[in-house]
Amino acid sequence: MRLFALTALTLVAFAANSLLNRLALEGGAAGPASFAAVRLIAGAVMLSLLVMWRNGRPAWRTGRLGPVALALYMLGFSFAYVSLPAGVGALILFGGVQVTMFAGALIGGDRVPLGRWLGAGLSFAGLCSLMWPAGHAAPDAAGTALMVVAALGWGIYSLIGRGARDPLGATAANFIWAVPAGVLIWLVLPDAMSREGLGLAVLSGAVTSGLGYALWYHVLPGLGATRAAVAQSTVPVLAVAGGVLLLGEALTLRVVLASVLVLGGVVWSVRAR
Repeated sequence: MRLFALTALTLVAFAANSLLNRLALEGGAAGPASFAAVRLIAGAVMLSLLVMWRNGRPAWRTGRLGPVALALYMLGFSFAYVSLPAGVGALILFGGVQVTMFAGALIGGDRVPLGRWLGAGLSFAGLCSLMWPAGHAAPDAAGTALMVVAALGWGIYSLIGRGARDPLGATAANFIWAVPAGVLIWLVLPDAMSREGLGLAVLSGAVTSGLGYALWYHVLPGLGATRAAVAQSTVPVLAVAGGVLLLGEALTLRVVLASVLVLGGVVWSVRAR
């Protein structure tokens, strides 16, 4: 039950992160480069303060792949939404994350039960019906490629987290070493940011990203790669629910049925032995 509660809290943080990104980028309060850079800086500052409060010194030591994967996810995610609708972007992201993490599990020698494959397929079918707008043309090629890069980055970042002995310290170090990449992209491709955008980016970076990702590294060893991959399918559903409750978006029968399909697939997959 503790693992379930912490995982649910993490997924809610991810969904809140999606809403904050939508508010900033779709509303024009921030550009993709500025939002990603400030998000990384805010997360690095928040996590570094927590690590220093706990240990008396900052966290610097981490593998090379973690910061690279985090930067790829953050930057790819922000820039992809410039040309992709939110629903299509979420579908590509979480579909790509599932493929990456299942592949990583198989390469690592994990045995994936048939029920988990079936549950993953059911949840992805629900995501398709939930996120793909009716009659929409093929998504922008550049935006799709950027979101695939983001999915690959987040999938690898999550796979690395299975072996994190110090989730908070590892996440802090990953954010710290990913900041230069975010700042460099902002300098090369500068864009504007309003006060509202700055507030949203800081909140996203410090709380729903920084603390959320540290908690994600904490629960990953107990979940395993494939259960963690499928569990993340609930994030778009939670984000849609947040949009209905907080942003006044419409709740349709299609959304309800698709959400039931996603959640049913996740439950089936997680319970598979």
